[in-house]
Amino acid sequence: MSGQTLYDKLWNQHLVKQRDDGTALIYIDRQLLHEVTSPQAFEGLRLANRKPWRLDANLATPDHNVPTTIKERAEGNSGIKDPVSLIQVQTLDDNCLEYGIEEFKINDPRQGIVHVVGPEQGATLPGMTVVCGDSHTATHGAFGALAHGIGTSEVEHVMATQCLLAQK
Repeated sequence: MSGQTLYDKLWNQHLVKQRDDGTALIYIDRQLLHEVTSPQAFEGLRLANRKPWRLDANLATPDHNVPTTIKERAEGNSGIKDPVSLIQVQTLDDNCLEYGIEEFKINDPRQGIVHVVGPEQGATLPGMTVVCGDSHTATHGAFGALAHGIGTSEVEHVMATQCLLAQK
């Protein structure tokens, strides 16, 4: 038997089901959530009367719509001047509160860029499968994780099932 790559080892350790068409269901250890791709996913759960499968496997932080100046940040969400950005950040806060998902809110000292927060706070660890609704998620591979950037419908699916339909 030949050796396996780290990718193969992590894939095989997290494989739930392999299908004949080449697709597979893999278990996801950690999902990182932010304000841009999660609102529709939470609404999908709500409409289907579903709840997240594992609350502790999800971690949220506002990222893309957070003010960058100290003055604006000191005002919390009210420091967000763009109305669409404010709605997105407030909706993340509301959804995380409703579903009991841990969130590093705008004034939390742990808040930051979602792809920095994961490794920085120990939420991304070697050997994990990690997903986030953002293309930069693959950077978590540098920490020995099998990481995928996913779309909004997949964010909902992972919250509901803790699994991702993928192809190797």
